Amino acid sequence: MSTARISPSATAISASIKHLSLSSPTRRTFLITLIPTPLIGRRPRDHAAKIYSKASEPLEVCAKESLTTPNKLGDCPFTQRVLLTLEEKNLPYDLKLIDFRNKPEWFLNISPEGKVPLIKLDEKWTPDSDVITQALEEKFPQPSLATPPEKAAVGSKIFSTFIGFLKSKDSSDGTEQALLDQLTDFNSYLEKNGPFINGEGISAADLSLAPKLYHLEIALGHYKKWSVPDSLTYVKSYMKTIFSRDSFIKTRALVQDVIEGWRPKVEG
Repeated sequence: MSTARISPSATAISASIKHLSLSSPTRRTFLITLIPTPLIGRRPRDHAAKIYSKASEPLEVCAKESLTTPNKLGDCPFTQRVLLTLEEKNLPYDLKLIDFRNKPEWFLNISPEGKVPLIKLDEKWTPDSDVITQALEEKFPQPSLATPPEKAAVGSKIFSTFIGFLKSKDSSDGTEQALLDQLTDFNSYLEKNGPFINGEGISAADLSLAPKLYHLEIALGHYKKWSVPDSLTYVKSYMKTIFSRDSFIKTRALVQDVIEGWRPKVEG
C-alpha cells in the first residue's frame, strides 16, 4: 500500500513537495507543505467560498493503485469522482493506494467486497461514490456543488451506452448510434444551458460525468479508433474545459491504466 497526503491546489497557494522515504523502499509518503501567498486587492469570487469548507484532519481515502506504475492512482472513474469533490471543496485528504492484485487484509476488513472508493467520515468507513459525495456535500456545504434534482440525471446514460459500444463486436448492432444519440442530446443541452450541467458553475453532476467521458475518450480511441464527432462542439468544449482543470489533472488516471482497465471487457 502507498499513501499520499494531499492538500488541494488553489490559486492563492503555492506548494512545495517533500518526499519522505520509509524503511521499506516500496513505500513513500508524500507530504505537501502549503505556503500561503498574499493576495492583493479583492479576492476572486470563485475562491472566496473555499475558506468555509474545512476538515480538521485529512480525510482518509482508499483508492485503486495503478496497474502500470507503482505509487500512482489507478483507473477507477468513481474514485476520481470522489477525489474531484474533495479537490473542488478544497478538503485535504490522505490517499491510501490499494494493490488490487494483492489486496491487504486490513483493507478487506473494512471493505469485505474489496471495492473502492472508500472514505473515513466521522470514524466510519463509507463506500459508494454516490453516498460519499452526498455525505461530503452535507458535511462540508461550502463551496456548494449541489446539482438541482431536475438536472442531476443529465448525461447519465452516456456511460452505459459507451460500455455497450466498447464491448460490441458487431458494427451493425446499433450500439454506436445509441452512444451518438446520447452525446447529441447532451450537446443540445449544453448549447442551451451550459457551459456546465448547472449553468455557469461546476457541480456534482459534472464531477460524476467527467471521469466517465475521460474513459470514453481514451478507451474508444484505443480500441475502436473512434472519437467524439467534431460536430458536437459543445460536448468537445465541455470535455476540454473540465479535463484542463487543476482538480482533474491532479486526480486523473494514467492513459495506459485506462486502456488496461478496459481490456478485459473488450477482449474477454
